[in-house]
Amino acid sequence: MHICQSTKKDINIISRTMSDLYPLIFKSIYKDKIWGGRKLFSHLARDCPPGSRCGESWEVCGLPSDDSLVKNGALAGTSLSALLMDYRECLVGKTPYARFGNRFPLLVKFIDAADDLSIQVHPGDVLAGMKHDSPGKTEMWYVIQADPGATLIAGFNRPVSAALCRERFECGRVDDILNRHAVAAGDVFFLPAGRVHAIGKGVLIAEIQQASDVTYRIHDYDRVDANGRRRALDTDNAIAALDVGADQDCRLAYQEILNAPARLVHCEHFTADILACSETVVRNYAFDSFVIHVCVHGAYTIDYGRGRLDVRIGDCVLIPAAIESVNLETESGFKLLECFIV
Repeated sequence: MHICQSTKKDINIISRTMSDLYPLIFKSIYKDKIWGGRKLFSHLARDCPPGSRCGESWEVCGLPSDDSLVKNGALAGTSLSALLMDYRECLVGKTPYARFGNRFPLLVKFIDAADDLSIQVHPGDVLAGMKHDSPGKTEMWYVIQADPGATLIAGFNRPVSAALCRERFECGRVDDILNRHAVAAGDVFFLPAGRVHAIGKGVLIAEIQQASDVTYRIHDYDRVDANGRRRALDTDNAIAALDVGADQDCRLAYQEILNAPARLVHCEHFTADILACSETVVRNYAFDSFVIHVCVHGAYTIDYGRGRLDVRIGDCVLIPAAIESVNLETESGFKLLECFIV
């Protein structure tokens, strides 16, 4: 285990951390959405309320409005923000704690699009900070399952200007300048803040993103909510947030390496690898960050020395920075996303 960098007055925290911290699973936070469906229940065995249109399941989140609660072990019922205040760099790593303080930097969720999501864009750190006192929202998507013919939107299909975007946004003809991708299980898309996007009908994804819930809606197909009201659009902020000059090649090419990690994304906000295993592997996490597992296929058991944790598809596990090595044991094989900050 790492020895956390702290002063004498923090010795009690170090002692408690070294004996108490373990791989953490949190209670899911469900979000009903106008476009939500039932795949979180049918594909990921989530305990979604009967009859609900459960569009999102937030699995690791430290936002004040949605603070994840530990589900397993001795710390069950403790919020992520409380853990961070108590355990600091032992939970997230010395450098991430110095950078983000008592704000957990990432949000991990699953999204089930039974209908098309709105066409939207997220602001970067500067705009989100000025307008919302929030980080920006850079994110990545991993497609867990997609119905035949399913698509999603990411980026533009031609060079555009802010003026052209405004004209198309305001007249409702935005779709003909957008890049629509056919998708299948295993596809990965990287969406830096400022990139226009929308998840299409029939797609189930895992999303890793900055800890932000700021979205500017551009087009919503004239849908109405349960009260018959159209959802608000935010054209001015969307235009301000758009990065029209960005590289529009959003789909990531990668090659899985059996029983070893393959890099998907490395950016200033997070790094994500994919790990596909047919046998037990040892994972060395002796670097200065927490690690989040997002299991997207199969099942395995984490042996972390002082205990064991069973993991299956749909589970997200936060491995504290104080744990530097784990064994991942499997009989049937598994596939997971490893996310961290370096």
